[in-house]
Amino acid sequence: MSELPPCPKCQSPYTYEDGALLTCPECGNEWSVEATTDDAPTFVDANGNALSDGDTVTLIKDLKIKGSSQVIKVGTKVKNIRLVEGDHDIDCKVDGVGAMKLKSEFVRKV
Repeated sequence: MSELPPCPKCQSPYTYEDGALLTCPECGNEWSVEATTDDAPTFVDANGNALSDGDTVTLIKDLKIKGSSQVIKVGTKVKNIRLVEGDHDIDCKVDGVGAMKLKSEFVRKV
């Protein structure tokens, strides 16, 4: 019996094949077999452009800084980003503010 990959959504080991798709009986998630071969996560900006480490991005929305009354304005350019997994996709340094974590949905690639 061939070893099937765990569910990418809930990590359940009880996946099974259903035609061309793999199915998880615990959460109901269905995905294609080809989707499991790509282990590297892909990060895209608000326009759908692929992001990579070292890119320069621009904010598309004013962002309030948690725990502060400061705001990072729309159009602020952020250089040399680093992509990470988690709830925030981008680690970077913003001029005048310092180290920040940003979500890729609020930036566009320059």
